[in-house]
Amino acid sequence: MKKISLAIVAMMVTFLGFSQEEGTQKKSNVQEFTPSKLLSKGQWDIKFFNSLYTQTKQTGAGTGESFTIDRQNFFTNTTEIYTGVSNNSRINVGFIFQVRANNYGGQNALSVFDFKNNGVDSRSGLTTIAPSIRVQPFASVPNFSFTSSLYLPVFKDEAVPAYLDKRSTFWETKFFYDKTFGGGDWQIFTEADFGFNFGENQSDADALTENSGERFANNSMFLPLSAFLSYFPSSKSTLFVNAQQAFLIDLGNNFEQNYTQLGFGGKYQLTDVLNIEASYGKFVRGNNFQGLGETFSIGLRALL
Repeated sequence: MKKISLAIVAMMVTFLGFSQEEGTQKKSNVQEFTPSKLLSKGQWDIKFFNSLYTQTKQTGAGTGESFTIDRQNFFTNTTEIYTGVSNNSRINVGFIFQVRANNYGGQNALSVFDFKNNGVDSRSGLTTIAPSIRVQPFASVPNFSFTSSLYLPVFKDEAVPAYLDKRSTFWETKFFYDKTFGGGDWQIFTEADFGFNFGENQSDADALTENSGERFANNSMFLPLSAFLSYFPSSKSTLFVNAQQAFLIDLGNNFEQNYTQLGFGGKYQLTDVLNIEASYGKFVRGNNFQGLGETFSIGLRALL
């Protein structure tokens, strides 16, 4: 964990090192293309985002009291590809792909990158694909938009101890809004997600052929609310802090959760096309089998 933390801190210092740039330059992709901003017709947005979540604490059943567990590690790669399809730059379409690798039993956090798949304490593979659409509904409010995606599980259902991903058809709609202020040096970005998990109840899973643990979220609504405060030390870089409160609301599976997460990060425009992003998140509280771990993320984004 020290190596990962030092890498992120070093990247933050790099971003700050560019803070002496003149502010008279035109907006960079980092400043202009927030999640609220849609693409022009024929433009492409490709994002390759990697997150490592690791935990040694978890809350108890129905409580917020935490206890220590053997280390568990969860890696997720999310690849998003979008393109603009409307002449007025108000509709984008695309696909999302997710690859995961998890391991359990006290293994080192970086061991998850071995991508082992023994079904007992390590699993990995392509887990979901999702067609997606982005829409800017009001021409008069260009900094408000939403993205709606339908995640379909494509990994094999196995009656094994290890968890890989949710066994859900997941329909998620994200609403985005941002506001720039302070002469363009500051920006507040907000996001509200409404996600619905559909599928067989956990209690109905066949113990011989199905993984009941991957059905914990079925028939529920996932509602995370997020806010990001960003500062632009230069035309090509940004630093941000963020907070998220999320709820998993029972709609028939007799299971609920909630958590609070805090974090920070930064972005830098490497070239006219390519941006890099790094961030850190900490789950500071939760309820009902919620992990209280840390997330280390790094991503690349190309705007063509």
